[in-house]
Amino acid sequence: MASPEPDRPSRDIDVFLREGASPSLEDWRWLWSEDRPFPVQTERTGIRGAITLVIKRFVRLLRPLVKTLLGDLYTRQVRYNEVLLDHLEEHRTRLAHLEAVKREGFDDVARHTDALFALVDQKLDRYRRESQHLWGRLGGLLAIAEGDAKRPAAEVQGLEEIWREQGYLELEDRFRGTRDEIAERMEIYLPYLADRGEILDLGCGRGESLALLGDRGIPARGIDSSEEMIGECRAQGLEVEQGDLFEVLNDLPEGGLGGVVSLHVIEHLPADSIDRLVRLAWRALRPGGVLVLETPNPLSLVVAARNFWLDPTHRRPIHPETLRLTYELAGFDQVEQIDLRPFADEDRLPELALTDLPADLRHLADEINQLRDKLDRLLYGYQDYAMIGIKPGTAD
Repeated sequence: MASPEPDRPSRDIDVFLREGASPSLEDWRWLWSEDRPFPVQTERTGIRGAITLVIKRFVRLLRPLVKTLLGDLYTRQVRYNEVLLDHLEEHRTRLAHLEAVKREGFDDVARHTDALFALVDQKLDRYRRESQHLWGRLGGLLAIAEGDAKRPAAEVQGLEEIWREQGYLELEDRFRGTRDEIAERMEIYLPYLADRGEILDLGCGRGESLALLGDRGIPARGIDSSEEMIGECRAQGLEVEQGDLFEVLNDLPEGGLGGVVSLHVIEHLPADSIDRLVRLAWRALRPGGVLVLETPNPLSLVVAARNFWLDPTHRRPIHPETLRLTYELAGFDQVEQIDLRPFADEDRLPELALTDLPADLRHLADEINQLRDKLDRLLYGYQDYAMIGIKPGTAD
């Protein structure tokens, strides 16, 4: 009859000996409940191995004796360890329960939030359609009223202003760029405007330029004809005034400003008004003051023939040489043109890669690329430009 197999440990004692191992609560429970001894580590070869082997055997002989001598103390330590493991197991069970409750709660919140957002989206979509329908009806009624000679103009003037104001806001949001983009474009003018005194922003819009100037410690205030834009600026704590830019410039004391800035405004003005604006700005500036006017670049055919006309309130592009002459005739000195916002490479004409062609075709390809460069500059180039002029003299 075969002898019964000796009891095999249900776990491996090495889990407590391996470097970096993390024994579980079950491992610790197995260790203490079955009173598993730790093996004495020894060298396997050489003199040190022989010595540690002797020590290992000696420890094995002494272990029962030490355990007997410790007696009650050893038993209490084992019992303490087992009780500690019971508590740890209980806390682990509670934590697992709490984790399950938390997960279930988060899942409920997520489902509720998804349902709430879906409901909000439905309502917003409905309100958007209704608003669009009402706005369309208002536009149609205004068109009828504008063609009715018998109806007093005062009755529709307020609604017409609201209609134009809304169209202006939509154009700003859709075509001019985000607030961050406008503020980034304004960075290039800071060296020209710093340490000159107060800056007046004509047509300040949503206030991106005023906010940037204020952040850099440059005193500035703005003028805009749009009530909505003025409201947005004041909500940011900016100093602004609603009014006509020509009336404001006309009423300013002579030589009081350090700079006048107007970004994408002059293309909305009649041709003769641009000359007047430049002359009024010269009068309002102190010696050494600067005038900055930014506008779309008509030297790019893509801008002049396509992009410029996205805004129906644009009147006509202003050629940079015409604007330069206007500056010089008004008395400005050191007139400088800055080209702004080149088209992205992916929007421009492709260029032939000479290295990919046979040697006998590279000369012809290079001539094609030179022709491509000329045509690309004519079609694309820069989207905007700025004209900067300094009033002669020095500030007192």
